[in-house]
Amino acid sequence: MNPNPAPAGTTDSNTFAVLTWVGTLIFGFIPPLIVFLVKKDDAYVLSHAKEALNWSITATLGYIACMVLTLVVIGAFLIPVVMVIHLVFCILGAVNASKGIDYKLPFNLRLIK
Repeated sequence: MNPNPAPAGTTDSNTFAVLTWVGTLIFGFIPPLIVFLVKKDDAYVLSHAKEALNWSITATLGYIACMVLTLVVIGAFLIPVVMVIHLVFCILGAVNASKGIDYKLPFNLRLIK
C-alpha cells in the first residue's frame, strides 16, 4: 500500500476520466461507451464513464426534441441552448475528473446504473 498517493491529475484513472468527458464533448456517446465496456476494473473511471454516457444520452434526447420542435420554430432557438449546456457540463465533468472528484451532473437521466 502506498502511503503517499499521487496527486490528482497525474494518475491513469484521472486521465481516463478526463478523456472520457472530452471524448463525450467531441464524439458523443461512443467514447464513454467504449470506456464503460473496457475499464470495468477501475471504479473511478467506471463512475465517470457512466455519468458521461448518461449525459450523452440525455443530450441526444434533448437534440432530438429540439429537432422535432423545429417544426414549430421554437426548436431552432433551443438547439444553441442545448449545445451550450452540453459544453458546460462536459467541461465541468472533465475539470472535476482531473481533480479526482466523483461528480454527478445536476440534470441527467440516470439510465445506466
